[in-house]
Amino acid sequence: MRTGTAFFKPVLRAPIPRPILRGRHPAPTATADVQKARRERSSIIDCAAYLDGHRVNTTSIEDAMYLVRSEETHTGNGFAWVGLHEPDAAELEELAEVFGLHPLAVEDAVHAHQRPKLERYDGVTFVVFKTCRYLEHDRLTATCEVIETGEIMVFLGEDFVVTVRHGDHGTLRPVRSSLEDNPDLLSMGPAAVLHAIADQVVDDYLTVADGVQGDIDEVETSVFTPDRTNEVERIYHLKREIIELKRAVAPLSAPLRQLITRPIVPAEIREYFRNVEDHLTRVRDHVSSFDELLSSILQAHLAQVTVADNKDMRKISAWAAIFAVPTAATGIYGMNFDNMPFLHWRFGFTAVIAAIALGCYFLYRGFRRNGWL
Repeated sequence: MRTGTAFFKPVLRAPIPRPILRGRHPAPTATADVQKARRERSSIIDCAAYLDGHRVNTTSIEDAMYLVRSEETHTGNGFAWVGLHEPDAAELEELAEVFGLHPLAVEDAVHAHQRPKLERYDGVTFVVFKTCRYLEHDRLTATCEVIETGEIMVFLGEDFVVTVRHGDHGTLRPVRSSLEDNPDLLSMGPAAVLHAIADQVVDDYLTVADGVQGDIDEVETSVFTPDRTNEVERIYHLKREIIELKRAVAPLSAPLRQLITRPIVPAEIREYFRNVEDHLTRVRDHVSSFDELLSSILQAHLAQVTVADNKDMRKISAWAAIFAVPTAATGIYGMNFDNMPFLHWRFGFTAVIAAIALGCYFLYRGFRRNGWL
């Protein structure tokens, strides 16, 4: 992990004094015991200050905000980035005091289960992303999980970024590492972090779409093979997973459109968000085509099942008609009347059996000719 430029090393070695920070939200001071208690229950994954596109490691959020907002180190191009994973309400409330986060946005970040959206609270932008991950499996079944979803909430201020992640996937370490390798992009400020997160989320959508495409091809192949089985449950299960992906992808269009058209982020960053929107449009088209294709496969499979059932019913009806001939004959001759044809004739039994066999033969031949047998 990089420790920043040599210019900032003396600042980090010496104890950081209690600063009077610039801006609306000065960082609160904390005793050593309070800081130790915070670390023991902290959900903070990473915290650092970024000055002129370079990372400066800090020991606390207060130190990071001091480097960003103090007159001694402020360069006009710095921000702090705090990353959290499933924090509790108390921890987010502490951060809300430091960064001036709105209570409604904090409540959404704690409870999660939000749809993708963008909201503005007193100069702080709150963005929600739905993350998706494709779960590998040997064969698609009616019970296996295909898509796992999570959430990333981003609080974007003038000189800070707070990311809150829910779920076991969607880690932001690769995003942070990639940005740190590109100081020019990182020097554009918090908006560059927001773009990198959006780009990573949408790229994950593309990966999930590729995996789902493979599952759809597998189901389609099994439906149209001669030795097919009943695939209705698998198709319905896959359609449910597609709906889950659609809930993540479709609502994200509106927030991206706001980031492109409204002055929420600097103009030089908006071009990057246009590229993300293009990728999202591609994913949205894929998801729509998946849904339509699965509906067509389901209808085709149900039609195949109906045709197979009709064929079976024709066979059953044909054999029932054939067996009705001996049943009727034996039923008539079983009524024990004295005056019946061939009843007392020497060859009567043979003649009746021959008539029954001949009738069954002609019925069988007729059904075979018509494709019922």
